[in-house]
Amino acid sequence: MLALGLGLLAGCSFSTDAEQTRVCRITLPALNPGARITVQRVEKGATPQSLRILYSAEYPGRPLLDRFAICQFAAEGLSPNKAELTGLATEEGPISGASLYLLKHYYIDSPEGIAGDPGSPASTEVAEVPDSLAYFLQQFATSLPRTAIYALLAVAYALVFGLSGRINLAFGELAAIGSAATIAGASIAIASGVSSPVLGLAAGLLAALFAGAIHSAVGGYFTIGRIRTVSNQPSLIATVGLSLFLMEYLRLVQSPVTVWLPPIWSEQWPVARAGNFLVALTPISLITSGIGLVAALTLLWLMKATGFGLSWRAYADDQRAAALFGVDGGRLLIQTLALAGAMAALSGMLIVAQYGGLGFAGGFQYGLKALIAAVIGGIGSIPGAMLGGVAVGLFETAWSAYLPIEGRDMALYVALVVFLIFRPGGFLGIKDITPRSV
Repeated sequence: MLALGLGLLAGCSFSTDAEQTRVCRITLPALNPGARITVQRVEKGATPQSLRILYSAEYPGRPLLDRFAICQFAAEGLSPNKAELTGLATEEGPISGASLYLLKHYYIDSPEGIAGDPGSPASTEVAEVPDSLAYFLQQFATSLPRTAIYALLAVAYALVFGLSGRINLAFGELAAIGSAATIAGASIAIASGVSSPVLGLAAGLLAALFAGAIHSAVGGYFTIGRIRTVSNQPSLIATVGLSLFLMEYLRLVQSPVTVWLPPIWSEQWPVARAGNFLVALTPISLITSGIGLVAALTLLWLMKATGFGLSWRAYADDQRAAALFGVDGGRLLIQTLALAGAMAALSGMLIVAQYGGLGFAGGFQYGLKALIAAVIGGIGSIPGAMLGGVAVGLFETAWSAYLPIEGRDMALYVALVVFLIFRPGGFLGIKDITPRSV
């Protein structure tokens, strides 16, 4: 899974940075006052910290001019100062230091400069589609990262419940721990002189998986493994306490201030258009969705084709019979908790990659909606939990696109009640929620 994920990350290593491109574009009207600017192409410069914009400038009553601008920046990748312009040159040569100073401090971030952004290069090579289809495609593209995040979190619930019959309500906070570990790992990489977003996110990914697995295994051992009552309620209450503990633990460790990573691979890739409305995807959306898909397929393979998966399925089906055949239930529970925590932390890493960060209390809503997804898909079924995550992600996107957004969460909770009444086992779970006799 890690190798394929890094391959997906490396696939975008040669794309231009969207924030740097925006800053460089804003300088063009200042270099050509009174002209109509049309960006033709954006490409990498001679150094990793530079880019080159080819554009045309059209003055009234004068022939069209083909020009270019080369922008040099302070850093690249995940560095916080990557959008700081340090040099600017045209076909006539570099501009002076005084002009660059005035441009940076009095134009680029001004309302006039932002409003004068000529925009990305126009794309004429995409298919023309009806307005309604274009709007639907854009909403679907927007939903891809969210569905991947919900699916991975829902799988964490399914792994633990399918084995032990108990729900761990702390997975949202474990996702927040994964987010914090991702930022910590990327920050260590940046402090070590590594500004490449591929290596930075790879370090963050490793840190997130390790932190999620450790916190989940230790916390789950004391709240699920050590509480052996017949009723599930004491264990459920203990996981509520674990959730609150992890939330406060994060607040003390990382402070209440959320640390954000700068956006990466956020340039628009057009796929279709309806008149002036352009349907576009961003590379980071494809990467986060691809990592989620690879993780889901890897987990399904793990449960079907490995000794761990065989032991998990045997113990989930009949604990006593599995124990007679040598399955160590305590050890298997710890392994399952660690795997579930890693899946939750991976979802937190995807949140950081897609949205930039997650606060110490931000995991609660993600965890709650992922639990709804697990119940709708079938709380004890891993494929069902994945399907439920996709369903919840698409439901939220569709509701936000076509109906009043303020009623979205209420509608989702109503949908949960409907499922619990008419199909308590969810899409792929058992229809009868009472334990079968063994």
